[in-house]
Amino acid sequence: MSVGGPLLVVENLVAGYEPGLPIVNGVSINVNAGEIVAILGPNGAGKSTLIKAIAGLAPIQRGGVTFDGRDVSHSPAHLRLREGLAFTPQTENVFGRLNVDDNLKLAAGVLPKALRAGRIAATYAAFPDLARQRRLPAGRLSGGQRQMLAIARSLLVAPRALMLDEPSAGLSPKLAEMVFTQLSSIRQSGVAILLVEQNTRAALTLADRAYVLVQGRNRHEGPARALANDPMIASLYLGGVEMEGSP
Repeated sequence: MSVGGPLLVVENLVAGYEPGLPIVNGVSINVNAGEIVAILGPNGAGKSTLIKAIAGLAPIQRGGVTFDGRDVSHSPAHLRLREGLAFTPQTENVFGRLNVDDNLKLAAGVLPKALRAGRIAATYAAFPDLARQRRLPAGRLSGGQRQMLAIARSLLVAPRALMLDEPSAGLSPKLAEMVFTQLSSIRQSGVAILLVEQNTRAALTLADRAYVLVQGRNRHEGPARALANDPMIASLYLGGVEMEGSP
C-alpha cells in the first residue's frame, strides 16, 4: 500500500506526570498516512509516556502534537478520538465482566446512533474470531483474543491513526504473531499505526520506520529494515536480551 504524507506530527515534545520532571524530553516523530511506525528503546526510555501524551492521557509540558494539520496538543483525549486518533492501552483495555458484544456496543456509544450497528457488524467481519465469541465475557478470552477485542474497540470509530502500547505484552509467540498479522491487515486498509513495542525484532519486521528513544530523547531513527541491520542497534537491542517495556 502506498504511504501518504504526514498525518501525525510530534515536535519537541516534553511530557511527564509532575511539573519540572519530564519523562519525555524534546522528542520529535512523525507518522505518515498508511504506514506503521514503531517506538523502541530500553526500559525507562519514556516510550509509553510519549504515546500517552500523544493520546491526551499524559500532560504535555512543552512542544506540540499536530494531527491532520490541526494542533491537538491541548485537546482532551475524547476529542482526539473523534478527530480520528485512537489509542489502545497495554492494560485495562477491555471490560472483563462484559461480553464481547457489550464491549463493542459500549465503544460504539461515541458514534451517531445510525452508524453503530453497521460499524459493529463490520468489526465482526474483520475479526471473525470475536464474532464466534460474542456472548463470552471478555475476561474469559485468551490473551490474544482480549488484545484483538481491545484493537477492535479502537477501530470501531474508524480512526485514521491507531496507537498501541505494547500490543504483544504477556502474549505467547503464537498469539503475538496473530496480533501482528492483524495489525498488518489493518494497515492495508489505510489506517496509520504507531506502536510502542517490547519485541524489537518483531516490531522492526512489521514496521516501515522506527524511532529509538533513550532517556526520553530521540537517539536513532530510520527505515525499520536499516535499523534491524544496523550492527549497533543489533548489539544493543537484538542480542541475547530483548528490550523490556517502559513506564
